[in-house]
Amino acid sequence: MIEALCVISLLILIYTYVGYPAAIWMLAHMAPRAIARRACEPTIAVIIVVSNEASRIGRKLDNCLALDYPKEKLRLVVASDGSGDETNEIVTAYADRRVTLLSFATRRGKAACLNDAMANCDEDVIVLMDARQRIDLTAIRHLAENFADPSIGAVSGELMLEPTGMTDFGEGVDAYWRYEKFIRKSESTFHSMVGVTGALYGIRRELFREVPSNTILDDVLIPMQVVMRGRRVVFDGRAKAYDLPSRDHKQEKVRKIRTIAGNYQLLRMHPSLLLPIRNPIWVQLVSHKVLRLVAPLFMLTLLCTSAMLASSSMLYRL
Repeated sequence: MIEALCVISLLILIYTYVGYPAAIWMLAHMAPRAIARRACEPTIAVIIVVSNEASRIGRKLDNCLALDYPKEKLRLVVASDGSGDETNEIVTAYADRRVTLLSFATRRGKAACLNDAMANCDEDVIVLMDARQRIDLTAIRHLAENFADPSIGAVSGELMLEPTGMTDFGEGVDAYWRYEKFIRKSESTFHSMVGVTGALYGIRRELFREVPSNTILDDVLIPMQVVMRGRRVVFDGRAKAYDLPSRDHKQEKVRKIRTIAGNYQLLRMHPSLLLPIRNPIWVQLVSHKVLRLVAPLFMLTLLCTSAMLASSSMLYRL
């Protein structure tokens, strides 16, 4: 029994971090699903939820207003979540340039603001962004081309970390992000991604459903809702957002803890995601998200069982 537990734990860990990425890559190459991309120009609303972003929001709006897309078909909606600095005043100054401000007096959380901002939109496609990243000027046009395919419900852009001034810690973050993007690209080619890049993604407006106001990972829940309704969520590496890599390990730790907590919350609040008959990408969800959440338990089991068996074999001692 002890030996079986040891071997099973080891195999699950190998599958989680090596086996699944290799398997989904092979499936993507053996059975790729094409996307019927073509030039199209649906009406688009860009939603940016902010809180006390006075130092960045002006630069972000200038970036978005310069995007290569017909001006009459693009509108910016800034949802200000209880901002107490000059964020609202800065956004108001852009009012005559297709920028709408939704100001909320008290802090409500991103998900609640996102629900209200979506209700304010009647455009065909909604693109969600964060305030921090710089968007490539052709990104929106590339995202839009995917919606020419009726099977596509949501599209994720690609987050690129700027190499300028990258520290050793930043290089580690960049390496992990490249590993994660490798998996997401393969999932997209085979069927659908499990989650999108929060810095830049688009969704058909009619597929959006309100998310609970305390949702932590809206960039996982919203695309999973799209998948559960029979549409694909795909990746388009031509649509790029640029960010600086984290230099602060403490800040990165907080962000990772939030992500892990968000995944636990997602499964607790939406258990139907764990039903194979309801979730068409159940295998991807379990392999990509769930097994990572329980991996520490298998690591602990592997440690304890291999210690108990160490005297019987060099393999267990290793």
